[in-house]
Amino acid sequence: MAAPTRTPPTSRRTFLGRLSLPERNYLADALRTETVGGIILLVAALAALVWANTFGSSYRALSDFHFGPASLGLNLSVHHWAADGLLAVFFFVAGVELKRELVAGELRDPKAAALPVIAAVCGMAVPAVVYTLVNVIGGGSTAGWAVPTATDIAFALAVLAVIGTSLPSALRAFLLTLAVVDDLLAILIIAVFFTDHIDLAALAGAFIGLAVFYLLLRKNVRGWYVYIPLALVIWGLMYNSGIHATIAGVAMGLMLRCTRREGEEHSPGEHIEHVMRPLSAGLAVPLFALFSAGVSLSGGAVAHVFTRPETLGVVLGLVVGKTVGIFGGTWLTARFTKAELNKDLAWADVFAVASLAGIGFTVSLLIGELAFAGDAFVENEIKAAVLLGSLIAATFSGVLLKLRVRTYQALYEAEERDEDEDGVPDVYEQDDPAYHLRMAAIYEKKAAEHRRLAQAAVAASSKPDSPA
Repeated sequence: MAAPTRTPPTSRRTFLGRLSLPERNYLADALRTETVGGIILLVAALAALVWANTFGSSYRALSDFHFGPASLGLNLSVHHWAADGLLAVFFFVAGVELKRELVAGELRDPKAAALPVIAAVCGMAVPAVVYTLVNVIGGGSTAGWAVPTATDIAFALAVLAVIGTSLPSALRAFLLTLAVVDDLLAILIIAVFFTDHIDLAALAGAFIGLAVFYLLLRKNVRGWYVYIPLALVIWGLMYNSGIHATIAGVAMGLMLRCTRREGEEHSPGEHIEHVMRPLSAGLAVPLFALFSAGVSLSGGAVAHVFTRPETLGVVLGLVVGKTVGIFGGTWLTARFTKAELNKDLAWADVFAVASLAGIGFTVSLLIGELAFAGDAFVENEIKAAVLLGSLIAATFSGVLLKLRVRTYQALYEAEERDEDEDGVPDVYEQDDPAYHLRMAAIYEKKAAEHRRLAQAAVAASSKPDSPA
């Protein structure tokens, strides 16, 4: 009788496991810039609040000041230049980041990408449902359903920097991947649901410009003096087409090559992202915040947040919807797939990161302005709701992360340990024979020193006492 065939064990993928060294290094550089930018963003938001509530007339006068070539349809206010112009830089970086994640990062493997993508989708769908239910029951406007769907990665990382939590790189990568998918979905929402009219001639011109941009990239044409004027033309045409001008930024970002060729230290996309990310995080987004976060508190905007269905829906969407959506989507996906949570982490850690994603600022403010354009009173209260909801989410997630800070610090220190001082963390060298030989030499040197000290101690203890 033939022996029964043994079925090999089903391989399981580790969720929130250790990243590869190149991905870890890229993530560290990206998050370092975003964290600094997030702190600048926080300062800009506070400055906007103080300015709008102390010298409100000057704040409004500057925000409403128009300049630009009217003949090209670009005589815009300072506020619109910040929202439509500077945010195009932010979305350009988001486009490059998304392209890199798709071809070289966490999203390149469909199986690995499924979990953060589903988590991000659920993290946008549930807040929209929460907002809609609150407003249907309360008799409010459902126009702002998309306001609580966005996550602000820079603000979230600024919160991490302020509370001093050393998150392991896997958790940070999960948060960053969520934000990348979140940005893409937010762009689609803006393009599909907040486009009132379309100028087909301008749109055709924008597409021709994008085609030229693509061809120049494929022909390896170099020079900022070629691409920057072309990008401005594409942006201007996209603005005049009726589609939100930031779409031009993400389209150009997605066209960049983000894979390295032989002899390249960095791909063109990685290089341009490295140059543009500080400009986006340190200048473009904070200036947008300065002219968008100036909520006037004199009219009782904060006091009415919990009494109006529109504002209550935003707060509950950010605080409850984001947390439930991301955590629920993650848990269900892991439960019914082969994903297995990293043994060093717990589901409480995923819950804390999910609540941290409830910080919606930049894109939430932008969508709020688009959803309630023409109603300054409601727009002001929606901004107050975004700020308050983000503050509650930041406080709640900060408390949860602090409860596990010792675990995070131990994991972070283990990731950073480099006993052989070769510049590569030891956890990435466990399969390298040269590493173990270096460590053996280090320990042998230490052992020889301890033997010498032991012999010296024995010799000292065997000497007779000195005469009195």
